[in-house]
Amino acid sequence: MDRSAEFRRWKAQCLSKADLSRKGSVDEDIVELVQLLNAQEQFFTTSSCAGRILLLDGGINCFEVQKQNCCWLLVTHKPCVKDDVIVALKKANGDASLKFEPFILHVQCRQLQDAQILHSVAIDSGFRNSGITVGKRGKTMLAVRSTHGLEVPLSHKGKLMVTEDYIDFLLNVANQKLEENKKRIGRFYNCLQHALEREAISNSHPKIKEKNHPSYTDKKKRNPEKAHGKCITEENDEELENDDDDNPGINVTLFPEDY
Repeated sequence: MDRSAEFRRWKAQCLSKADLSRKGSVDEDIVELVQLLNAQEQFFTTSSCAGRILLLDGGINCFEVQKQNCCWLLVTHKPCVKDDVIVALKKANGDASLKFEPFILHVQCRQLQDAQILHSVAIDSGFRNSGITVGKRGKTMLAVRSTHGLEVPLSHKGKLMVTEDYIDFLLNVANQKLEENKKRIGRFYNCLQHALEREAISNSHPKIKEKNHPSYTDKKKRNPEKAHGKCITEENDEELENDDDDNPGINVTLFPEDY
């Protein structure tokens, strides 16, 4: 089976499966983005989260290490208020932590060049921790991630260790991060549209395609406005340059085992 046919088979299998996430469906804020990606023959999404504020009861790092042993006291994809957290904390028996988790998206790509285009879109939109992995079987995955998360312990063994004023302060920070996260998703969607339009033009004109697809370059050597039809304003570009890593470049991992 050739690679293109195998990719189509993987895509059909993935998109036909039931959504096994806790919510059971794609988050409202990224439905259009997921639909746009899945409508392209060279991409399909495998998992996603629009970003959320969580209150977990368990170890401080339980979400990464022992997720199954954590109790989800509160989860919301919308701005959160102090009263909701205070009520939820009354149910805590262990070490409760407040977390903000930014947007994350995993996309399987037909080939490395497709992943590089999407990686460039992610970086230019503010998701500076994005990266590409290539499996032994040829599966090319792009993870869209950023670094503006938040995790703060609030209680220990069921006892509240901070004041309500501090909880109110933390929620203001978390809600601001949630709002910035939403803006970045919007930038990602707009930049993706520009990139897809540019790619379609390139594919229909071989000489343009050859000109627009040189070897993949470092972030400092690229001009995001030229690469994506001015999908980032000067104000947004300055904002992104001051956030996350100064020079994210590209992160490509080759899996040593079957993937």
